[in-house]
Amino acid sequence: MTFAGSPAQGSEEGGAFRGAERGAFRSAEGARRVPLRHPWWWAGGAVLVLLIALFARLLLTNENLRWSVVLEYLFDREILGGLVTTLELTVLAMVLGLAIGVVLAVMRLSANPLFRSVSWLWLWFFRGVPPLVQMVFWFNLATLIPVIELGVPFGPTLASWDTNTVVSSFSAAILGLALTESAYAAEMIRAGIQAVPKGQTEAALVVGMSRFQVLRRVVLPQALRIVVPPIGNDLISMLKFTSLVSVLATPDLLYSAQMIYSRNYRTIPLLLVATIWYLVLTTLLTLAQQHVERRMKVTRATAGRAGDVRRLRFLPSFGKA
Repeated sequence: MTFAGSPAQGSEEGGAFRGAERGAFRSAEGARRVPLRHPWWWAGGAVLVLLIALFARLLLTNENLRWSVVLEYLFDREILGGLVTTLELTVLAMVLGLAIGVVLAVMRLSANPLFRSVSWLWLWFFRGVPPLVQMVFWFNLATLIPVIELGVPFGPTLASWDTNTVVSSFSAAILGLALTESAYAAEMIRAGIQAVPKGQTEAALVVGMSRFQVLRRVVLPQALRIVVPPIGNDLISMLKFTSLVSVLATPDLLYSAQMIYSRNYRTIPLLLVATIWYLVLTTLLTLAQQHVERRMKVTRATAGRAGDVRRLRFLPSFGKA
């Protein structure tokens, strides 16, 4: 005889439950799989294909695009000269912006409240003022400061230069782009520095390295690896932002195309020429960025395996001597 709640009754109920569960599992295995249907995906794909076909038809059949004119000016000397100027502006503005950004990031993380305040004000100002406004301001700096003087404060002037000679349209463009980039780069580099484990900094200080050596040899190399993807995106954005310098009559790619179509009135074909070159450059930069990211991933993985091997050498060995 068994009583309610006895172990025998519990085992019978548990066995019945497990048997039912196994039966349900077998029936689920033998059931026919019915694929999920997503009609809206097919409808959306059909609409997308239709739009692409219409756009391709517009590009190939619209005579107003004048592809013959596009091919004629694609490698024009004036266009290629503007292309070189665009690349120069991009490289110089990025290098200057990153250099200032590193200094600002270090100041932002400093224990000195004055350094932190100056860095915060810099970021607040140059992230808030559009780069085009900055470029126009620097280009018209001579109306505010006609002569740039170098000398002792409230004392004799050692050297002086005409502001219009020093601040050309090219240098004004670089200043506007670089100062804007410095504000954004500082935040990215600061985040990269904070992502480096503090234990590495403490270990470097213990072995006798100065704080500057720790920053230069330990922290910054790792932080720059972390910020490579956002900096690569900023480089591509900088390439496109250089088109703003056409307002200052700087002979970049866009301004060169504008000068040509102001003479022959082929506006759309010349804009297509500029568009093609911008797409080529951004594609090359994107491929270069992906290559660098892959190389850095391989480097980090190799370094991790080497570190594991070095740690294994110091593990005690057991067994036969």
